[in-house]
Amino acid sequence: MAFEIEGKLYKKFDTEQKTEKFKAREFVLLTEDGPYQQYIKFQLTQDRCSLLDPFEENQQIKVHFDLRGREWNEKFFTNLNAWRIEGDTDSGDLNQVTDDFEDPTFSEENQGDGPQAEDFSKDVPF
Repeated sequence: MAFEIEGKLYKKFDTEQKTEKFKAREFVLLTEDGPYQQYIKFQLTQDRCSLLDPFEENQQIKVHFDLRGREWNEKFFTNLNAWRIEGDTDSGDLNQVTDDFEDPTFSEENQGDGPQAEDFSKDVPF
């Protein structure tokens, strides 16, 4: 499932090398939900980690993401995996897009004994 949301880039974190073959980067988007502010944490993985580089904290952006969940050792995990970020950048490029829609988040070294991630690349209507 693909979703999108707009808000202010509240916090950018550095890229972390989780394993020899897997890296991830997190960021927080601030949105308004009625009278309450919501701080929503997203994750970028592998070559997508650099998508956040052109954007500054407090900048208005739109995030395209997939909702992912898995079970490992009777614990449940949910990730919001960003795959596209849009917004005004100093370079004039309005869209920071990756052409690779494969989701490396649930690679074998991150799965434990859980099921493999589904391949949604064939669900794209074009």
